[in-house]
Amino acid sequence: MNRNNLPRLAIALIMPLIVSACNENSTADTPKTSISQEQSQDAFAKETLLTTLIPFDSEKQLDWLKPTSTEVNVDKNSKINIKFLADTNISTLRIEPNSPWNMNEFPNYNLAFDVINVQSKSVHFYLSVENEKGEYQSRSVSIPGNYEGTIYFPLTGQQAETEAGFWGDALPWKTDDVLMVWRSWRSGNVNLDTIAALNFFTIGLLEDKQVEISDIRIRQNPELDPTWQVNIVDQFGQNAKIDTPLKVSSVQELQKVANEELQQLAKSKGMDNRSEYGGYTAGPKLKATGYFRTEKVDGKWWMVDPLGYVFFSHGPANVRMANLSTLTGVDYADDSIRVRHADELVPEDSMGSVSIPAKIKETNFVQSELRNKMFEWLPDYSDPLAKHYSYRRSTHKGAIPHGETYSFYQANLERKYGEEAMEPTVNKWHEVTIDRMKDWGFTSFGNWVDPAFYEAKQVPYFANGWIIGDFKTLSGKKNHWGLMPDPYDPLFSERAQATIDEIANKVKASPWCAGIFIDNEKSWGAREGTVEDKYGLILDALSKDANESPAKKAFSAHIKKKYKDIAVLNKTWDTSFTSWTQVSKSITFEEHNDALVADLSKMLEMLGEQYFIVVHNTLEKVLPNHLYMGARMANWGMPDEIIKASIKYSDVLSFNIYEEGVQAHYWDFLEKVDLPVTIGEFHIGSSPDSGLYNPGIVHASGQKDRAEKYKAYMESVLNKPYMVGAHWFQYVDEPITGRAFDGENANIGFVTVTDVPYPELVGAVKDVTSTMYQKRLATEK
Repeated sequence: MNRNNLPRLAIALIMPLIVSACNENSTADTPKTSISQEQSQDAFAKETLLTTLIPFDSEKQLDWLKPTSTEVNVDKNSKINIKFLADTNISTLRIEPNSPWNMNEFPNYNLAFDVINVQSKSVHFYLSVENEKGEYQSRSVSIPGNYEGTIYFPLTGQQAETEAGFWGDALPWKTDDVLMVWRSWRSGNVNLDTIAALNFFTIGLLEDKQVEISDIRIRQNPELDPTWQVNIVDQFGQNAKIDTPLKVSSVQELQKVANEELQQLAKSKGMDNRSEYGGYTAGPKLKATGYFRTEKVDGKWWMVDPLGYVFFSHGPANVRMANLSTLTGVDYADDSIRVRHADELVPEDSMGSVSIPAKIKETNFVQSELRNKMFEWLPDYSDPLAKHYSYRRSTHKGAIPHGETYSFYQANLERKYGEEAMEPTVNKWHEVTIDRMKDWGFTSFGNWVDPAFYEAKQVPYFANGWIIGDFKTLSGKKNHWGLMPDPYDPLFSERAQATIDEIANKVKASPWCAGIFIDNEKSWGAREGTVEDKYGLILDALSKDANESPAKKAFSAHIKKKYKDIAVLNKTWDTSFTSWTQVSKSITFEEHNDALVADLSKMLEMLGEQYFIVVHNTLEKVLPNHLYMGARMANWGMPDEIIKASIKYSDVLSFNIYEEGVQAHYWDFLEKVDLPVTIGEFHIGSSPDSGLYNPGIVHASGQKDRAEKYKAYMESVLNKPYMVGAHWFQYVDEPITGRAFDGENANIGFVTVTDVPYPELVGAVKDVTSTMYQKRLATEK
C-alpha cells in the first residue's frame, strides 16, 4: 500500500488544518491552463518584462550605487562591475533609489538580473531585498567560474509564498536561469510591496571576487506547473526529478556500491604516524597525562592526546541518527504522543527514533496534503521498513507544528546491509563509520555523536549536553534558536547539574572523550548594530520586575551598589526614576546615552559570567579531567562581552564559522586572547549536482568546487596559531524535504541519503588529513 493514499479519518475534521502561507488548495494564483515541465521549453524563453529597476537612463542613477568595502564602476553597456573585497568581513553594494520602487501595480512576479563571473573560480554572493522599514528577504547563490546567465527568484505568487517546510524550495519552473535560495529560513512575512534597496554582498571571502551585473528587472511569473512539489522524493529519499552522479536506482545497486566500499575499507591502513588516539607520533612528544589537554608549543596552540602527542581535532559533527528524519504530512489525533515531562534532558531535535504504538497510528490523518504528496513512496505501517517512522512533538520552523516523520537514511541502511532487525544494521553502521573515519584520516568526531561511539574506544569524541528546563528566560531582539536561559535562576543551576551528571554517566571518565560542549549558538546578541541588537537581553531583563526575574534582581542590586544615590543614577543615565523601588520594577528607555550603554555592556558581561560560572563549576566537579570547550558561538551571536566572559571559564574557545574561511584580519583578536580555539561547525555544499535544493550556508558551484573550497577553508584554519580543531557539520546530507525540526535540507554531508560517500570531498579530506600535521608543524607562527 502506498501511504500517499492514506484514508483521511473523520477525526481530522476536529483538528486544525495547518495550511501554508498560500492555501494549498487555492486557485487564486493558478493559471487557466498549465503546462507540465516535461512538455515545456524553458519557462523564461519568452519572458514578460514588467519593469527595469535600474535603466541607467540618467547619470543621477549612479548615485543609487553605494558601495561599502567594495569597488564598483558602471561601464558603457550599463553593466555594474562589482569587486567584492577579501580584506573586510562583509563587502557590500547597496542600490538605493531616491524613492522606493512600487511593486503594487504588478501581478505575480520574480526579480531577475544577468550576471557574468569574470574569473575562473566560483563566486558565492547574497542579495537582500529591503523594504522601507529596513526589513528584508535574503537569498544567496554560487555561480561557476566564467558563468554567464540569468539569476532569479520569485517575490510573489504561490512559488514565493508557499511554506513547504524546508529551506531550499523545489525548482518552480523548468529553466536554465539559476534560482537563488533563501539564505536560511524564509522571511515570507516581509512585505515587499515597495522595495527601498537591494544589497549585493559577500561574507568572509578568502580572496577578492568580481562579477558583472546588469539588467536588474521584474518579470512576470510563468504559468504554475501543477506537478511542482508533487512526487519530488523517490523511495530512497532522493530527488525523483533530477538524475545525479551518485543516484541509486535499485536495492541491488545500493548493495553493490556498499560492497565495493567495504572491500576498499578492508584494505585501508589509515594515515601514517598516528597514535592510538590520532595524535602525531612523528611530532614532539609532550607530557602524557592520560587525558586530552592543551599546550602552546613554539608559539602555536595544540591539543595533546592522552599519550602526549600533539593532536589536531578534525572530523564530522552530528554523527547520529537523530535529526535525519523528515515530516510526512501525517499526524495523529491521539494527544498522548505529544506528552512532555519536566525532567527531560534531550531537546526535541536531538531525540532519536520514537516508537509509535499501533493504537496511536490508528488515529492517523493527513494534516498537510502539500507535504504528503511530495513522496512517491512511503511504507505501509505493516511494511518492515515502517520501523523508521518516528515523531516530532514540536518543530522550530516550517509548515506544520508537529507530526509523523520518516528516516530514509535509516531505511537505506537496512536495505544496504540486508538486515531487517535494527540492532545489527546500526552496529554495522557504527563499524563502517569508524572505518571511514580512519581511512579518511579524521582524528575525532565533533559535537553530537551517537553515544555508542563512546563505548567503541576507536575514535576520540566530544560529549555534549543541552541545559533545558522550565527556568526563567530572557528575550533578545532576535532569538535564533529560542529564548535565552536566565542563568541567575537557581533552577538553571539545577538543570545544568542534571545535564552534566547525565554526560558524566555516559562518558565514564573516559580518556577517549576529548572535551565537553554545553549548548550551542545561544542568542547572546549581535557584536555590532543598534543598542537593541547588542543588548536586547539586558533591556528585556530590565523591563521585568525583580520579584519575577532573577536576572533583574541581580542587575538591580548591581546598579544600586554602583550608584548608591538615585539622583546620581538619573544624572548619569538621563532618567527620572523616583526611587530604587521603581528601578526594581519594569523600566524601559526611549533613548540610550553613552553611560547607559556602558552599563548595559557591563550587565551583559555579568550575564555571560553567571552562565559560564554555572557551567564551568559544575563540569569541574563532575568531570575534572576533561576540557570545557566553550559556548560554540555563532558569528551572529558573539558580543565582545560574552567572549570576554567565556575566556575566564573555558579551556578552549569555540566558534561556528560559516564563511569561506577564517579571515586573519577579522579573527586576529583571538591571537591576543591567547587561548586555544576550535571551530565547532563549518561546511560547504552544492545543489546542482547533489539533487538537493539547498547547498547549505556556504555554497559551492559543484562537487569539485566544493572539495576545493573545503581545502581552502582548512588551509585558513591550519595556518592560525590559535586553532586546535575544526569540525564539519555534518556527516550525512539533510533530507531533501527538510529535517523535521526546522526544514534544513542542504547538501552538507560527506555521504548521501543512501550512505554513499561524495568521492570529490572525501579525496580532498584525505589530501588535508594526510599532511595537516606536517604542514602545521612546519609553518612558522
